[in-house]
Amino acid sequence: MPRPILETARLSLHELSADEPGDVAFIYRLLNEPSFLENIGDRGVHSPEDARGYLRKGPMASYATHGFGLYRVQVKASGETAGLCGLVKRATLQDADLGYALLPEFCGLGYAVEAARAVLAEARARLHIGRIVAITDPRNAGSIRVLQKLDFRFEKMVRLAPDDIELKLFASTAAG
Repeated sequence: MPRPILETARLSLHELSADEPGDVAFIYRLLNEPSFLENIGDRGVHSPEDARGYLRKGPMASYATHGFGLYRVQVKASGETAGLCGLVKRATLQDADLGYALLPEFCGLGYAVEAARAVLAEARARLHIGRIVAITDPRNAGSIRVLQKLDFRFEKMVRLAPDDIELKLFASTAAG
């Protein structure tokens, strides 16, 4: 099994691969969870082949282009995949964007904050990224709580596209 990209006390974070059947099945399930569709949106992943395409065009392309991306979050104790966490570079945002999503059975256990802290520390230490943003639906109270625990501060409302809903944009800047 490949070495993790990052580790915390309870979690390991791994690059995703379209060639890994477990990653394809996980992405297919996560992106079709009602909570993902409601809070993040429909990514057009309606089959395992769509999941492979999402992995190739999304996380895998981001690793190659930016040196970062969304990672699979795995619980060390059980080996179960809990969700995604990492950085995304969106064409419509100037800064790297912290993203995370957990399967419902792993919500409320502190995994999002733990994984995000590791991603943020790595982004600052290895990639020298000072300012990182995060966007969330204003109705997504759970995501807002995660960002507040990570010391992100609300800055403004934004739209990623003219016909999109307004999202809350939070920012975190490295001290010093």
